[in-house]
Amino acid sequence: MEDDLSGMEPRILWRHFDELRKIPRCSKDEERAAEYVLSVANRLRLDGGMDGAGNVVLRKAATPGRESSPGVLLQAHLDMVCEKNRDADHDFLTDPIEVIVEGGFVSARGTTLGADNGIGVAAALAVLEDPEAVHGPLELLFTVDEEDGMSGAKGLMEGQISAKMMINLDTEDPHAVYVGCSGGETSNLRLPIGWVQPDPAGSVAFEVALLGLRGGHSGVDIHLERGNAIKLLGLLLWVVGERAPLGLASIRGGDKHNAIPREAEAVVVVPQERAAEFRSLVEAVGSALRYDYRRADPDISVAISPVEMPSRVATPEDSRRAIGLVVALPSGVLRWSSEIPDLVETSTNLSVAFTEEDDIFLQAASRSSSKAGLEATTATIRAAAALAGARVERGERYPGRLPVLDSKLLSACKAAHRDLFGREPDVRSIHAGLEMGIIGEKFPEMEMVSLGTLIEHPHSPAERVKISAVAEFYSFLLAALEKISEMKGTEEIGAQG
Repeated sequence: MEDDLSGMEPRILWRHFDELRKIPRCSKDEERAAEYVLSVANRLRLDGGMDGAGNVVLRKAATPGRESSPGVLLQAHLDMVCEKNRDADHDFLTDPIEVIVEGGFVSARGTTLGADNGIGVAAALAVLEDPEAVHGPLELLFTVDEEDGMSGAKGLMEGQISAKMMINLDTEDPHAVYVGCSGGETSNLRLPIGWVQPDPAGSVAFEVALLGLRGGHSGVDIHLERGNAIKLLGLLLWVVGERAPLGLASIRGGDKHNAIPREAEAVVVVPQERAAEFRSLVEAVGSALRYDYRRADPDISVAISPVEMPSRVATPEDSRRAIGLVVALPSGVLRWSSEIPDLVETSTNLSVAFTEEDDIFLQAASRSSSKAGLEATTATIRAAAALAGARVERGERYPGRLPVLDSKLLSACKAAHRDLFGREPDVRSIHAGLEMGIIGEKFPEMEMVSLGTLIEHPHSPAERVKISAVAEFYSFLLAALEKISEMKGTEEIGAQG
């Protein structure tokens, strides 16, 4: 059912999230969300404002009696990944997110929910006005553009933050403390194409589409081995093309560098006398794909339909080069960590494909907690591109953060979780880019961890957040802040409790 969220517990947090989900806030369009945060600050008479990068920085004094405890920075990002199903009638520039509350989860109707990172933003705002919150001096940083370049974090200036401890609020397990993250780099490929005019009398055109895949976050969901629609479409066309000649007129798939593509389609031209054979081959390969991905992507489908003859088609040689490049580019998990069980060390995601005037554009987004692993992956992509004759533009690289396991901040979080839940939290690293990697480079003396709630399938329209986990996350955050506020100067957090 659709519902107002403001009545759920913790009420302050859900009230803020309910307001945020009504505010359009795709990456690079966060101004209205920033204005909302500033309106809360103004109402509470807090110090702060917006910086030149569009980030919002706020400050709140310590709870009386905790003034000498270490200052803490709470950090979350204002933007969300804006993805929707093909049949969703939603305009991310103007429309609020329509929510569904069902089965203990909050999800959205045909779109991403924006719990990533709206729950983190809402939690930080809740701390500001929660009468039960006990804390030392607080700074709050709400960044922009995290999902599409991290320009907000990159735009932070020296001296802008004074806290020596930071709690990032952008991970997805209420019983885990994340102490490390991966770095990443995008690779933008353009393959020059020679176009010719098709023969309308002796040829037919088809659209072939891969549909119904689950997609997800290209970092935290990559280990699930879900299908990548662009890769699978390329594989299908390559296998079919080995049996029946085809010309590639266009290809399109994916939308965001950090989302696993859920849909992809291509328009191809085939000889009239081979049309029936072509259709039969597509259906056969589609059936094989449905079987192979019946667990990971149970709703996968392959659709083939006649379309109007396009005005141009790639030459046979360039059609094969383009499809071959899609097949040859790496995508998915490339290496698992040898030190942390079940942690992906290195991966890459063939994230976007579309046809330009003279080229076919492909984008690959690579991640690794290893600097050498990231360089090896992007070098492999450049090598495959060179063999196909494609140009490569290297995108900006963002840094990861190596785990630090002996910090006072981590000790405080572990003690708080132990007091609250009777056991220590899991201590992990995440295969995703967190802003603490960039912020850590700018403020190298700052201790950092990341906390969060249970969000399933972020970066896809299947995104949903578990209601009870939000309450656990918020309780953990409050407990951690109170535990830190018990520290004096450089005092260590003990193992009491």
